[in-house]
Amino acid sequence: EVQLVESGGGLVQAGGSLTLSCSASGFTFDPYAMGWFRQAPGKEREGVSCISTRDRTTDYADSVKGRFTISTDNAKKTVYLQMNNLKPEDTAVYYCAAERFGIATMTWALYDYWGRGTQVTVSS
Repeated sequence: EVQLVESGGGLVQAGGSLTLSCSASGFTFDPYAMGWFRQAPGKEREGVSCISTRDRTTDYADSVKGRFTISTDNAKKTVYLQMNNLKPEDTAVYYCAAERFGIATMTWALYDYWGRGTQVTVSS
């Protein structure tokens, strides 16, 4: 059974940092692509960042460039999202997703497996 389990969310003040983790099981981690997406109340799901587990190619949404860093530990089958200088507009449920063809894309519809999400709340 494929499982993606996110952790690390929480409440933080603006300017603070959080690191999200996503632990994968039930599939061969490499060569999947992994992505982080978020959805705020009343808004559409949006891509935050993605990474190829094979060559570590990454991509970021413009809104998080320079503040967020995605990485993987293939041995642990885990993907991370380091979030620095958080802003209130980063408040959302953050989801981890896996794409089986290894295409690091910000298009959420192309991902095959999803976690249940972790809440990130940034207070002003």
